Amino acid sequence: MRRIAIAVLAAALALPALAQSDAGDVVDLRPKNMQYPDNLGFEDLPIGPVPEEFYNQGPTDASAISGQIFGEKVDPAFGAFQRGYYLTALELALPLAKQGNAPAQTLIGEIYSEGLGVPENPAGAADWYGMASKNGDALATFKLALLYQDGRGVKKDRKRAAELFKSAADAGNMMAKYNLGLLYVEGTYVEPSLTKAAELIGEAANAGIPEARYDYGSMLTEGAGVAPNPVAAAEQFRLASEDGNVSAQVEYATSLYLGKGVPQDREAAAKWYARAADAGNPVAQNRYAKLLAVGEGTKTDLETAAMYRALARRQGLKDAQLDKLLVAATPEVLARAEERARFWPSVPPTQVAANAAAPMPATAPAAN
Repeated sequence: MRRIAIAVLAAALALPALAQSDAGDVVDLRPKNMQYPDNLGFEDLPIGPVPEEFYNQGPTDASAISGQIFGEKVDPAFGAFQRGYYLTALELALPLAKQGNAPAQTLIGEIYSEGLGVPENPAGAADWYGMASKNGDALATFKLALLYQDGRGVKKDRKRAAELFKSAADAGNMMAKYNLGLLYVEGTYVEPSLTKAAELIGEAANAGIPEARYDYGSMLTEGAGVAPNPVAAAEQFRLASEDGNVSAQVEYATSLYLGKGVPQDREAAAKWYARAADAGNPVAQNRYAKLLAVGEGTKTDLETAAMYRALARRQGLKDAQLDKLLVAATPEVLARAEERARFWPSVPPTQVAANAAAPMPATAPAAN
């Protein structure tokens, strides 16, 4: 029954390619050993023949990366996937998937889930992820859990999603451990347990997942499910900040400002607040505005402080204390700040025009 289901599903997923030609005698230009009754002859697809490099390639970087993620048995397909040859990857993966190769099935699920080179098809993705999950692929189990959690391609079922997250977590998938940890915090679809949550989220954090690093840092700060440890919390915030997590950047800046878990460094705190503020975080915009208003950790700049105040206000964050710090700003300064905020992150047209009209500095005569 499984072989029949796979064949029927593969034929259904190939339909977008068939729509490009209604000829009944399409020539299959693939090598003889790669010809299958799958209606994927190259004349049907908007791509050329599979590059020779994919049949006779050594261990390239793309292959190494794909091997680490999906497995070592389908390098040509994943090599094509990593290079953006999604239809080629699909073609190379299908024969292996039909034979029950779980990594190949997962790859096809990813292609249809994200609409890579084909129309997005979450229902088809769920079928392929389901087959791969039954064949023991933890990544597919995790991806299937996400579909159930969001109701994409399947009926939304968070209890089923929780079961799949646990199965993938038990198999070692770190993103599944992180999501399962969040479910233990929520305590709706699994029994609430901050201890289990901290353990799972901590594992994911140590594996380098930025969101997990931020959440684990928060748990270490608050002593939620784990003993309070401000030094370890600050380190998690630092790592997540360097990974680009904006919420962590705010927390790390605060740790630096207060000297909590790290040596106090107001200048470094200002830089991290600025980075998060420029990413659009209203808390960072508010706090950076305060530092700019009083010149703490950075040069005093009332105009820029007023601009960040305006940006934070637009997101609903008002602060009477900041208003008092900016009381000395002149109406002209406040007007320029409001104009900058209106065009942020672009430069206001008036400033562009002023810069264009500014005389060029005189150049010194060349030395003989």
